[in-house]
Amino acid sequence: MTSFHTDLDARGVAVVTIDGPPVNLMTVAMFLELATEFERLAGDRAVRVVVIRSANPEWFIAHFDVEAILGFPTDHPPAAELNGFHRMCETLRTMPKPTIAEIAGRVGGGGSELALSCDMRFAAPAAIFSQPEVALGILPGGSGTVRLPRLVGRSRALEAILGCDDIDATTAERWGWINRVVPADELRPFVDRLAARIASFPAHAVAAAKARVVAAEGTLTDDLLAEGDAFNATLGGAGTQAAMRRFLELGGQTPDGERRLGELAGQVSGAPHVGVDGESNPS
Repeated sequence: MTSFHTDLDARGVAVVTIDGPPVNLMTVAMFLELATEFERLAGDRAVRVVVIRSANPEWFIAHFDVEAILGFPTDHPPAAELNGFHRMCETLRTMPKPTIAEIAGRVGGGGSELALSCDMRFAAPAAIFSQPEVALGILPGGSGTVRLPRLVGRSRALEAILGCDDIDATTAERWGWINRVVPADELRPFVDRLAARIASFPAHAVAAAKARVVAAEGTLTDDLLAEGDAFNATLGGAGTQAAMRRFLELGGQTPDGERRLGELAGQVSGAPHVGVDGESNPS
């Protein structure tokens, strides 16, 4: 079953709508389908702009499927080329057309990494961001350790990645994780207007301007390869399998559990929870 659908309008704006109830979990099937779709959109001359949004206002993409990660092999040799998830994210970053993430609700883990790979991110006030992987004995292995520091700086990236707690939309905007917070009822019209405006400009100029901005970042390949190797190495770490299983036992990947993801991540190891209101509560 396809977990998203794509609509292309007459202006050349392709809207990819994630629709994988109940929480838009990034399953292996969803990842493979999205990777194929982004490659197709990158090469489609009729597409001027790509917008990614969710059919469910409560979740953009929860995170990658922890049950699937539990089945990943723990004896990977060093990688000679980018893995499939990294290639998908790099397609979003480097395709010759702008990519925009419209985030109305929660986004974490691999879903956050997908959004970080887009050229622009706009969020509703209710949006929540998280990288909960370290609490599960792994690390953000889908480009999070490479992209987030480049956007928010070293210290804030480490707060998010090591703290594994919820980051509210206002904080994410202040940090530079997202472009801006837009009132919920204005978010979609805002993104639609921006996408249509960009699509109206000469495609060759848009592509050339984006290419120069991407070039200014330099190549990310070596850092992504190193991140992939580091992620693979954590899969066999002491306590990793137990932490991921505990996460699932506590309600991870269920709507109730995912609504309190930062708190739940802390409960895996008994860590205190510092919520979006900044108050510390024992887990």
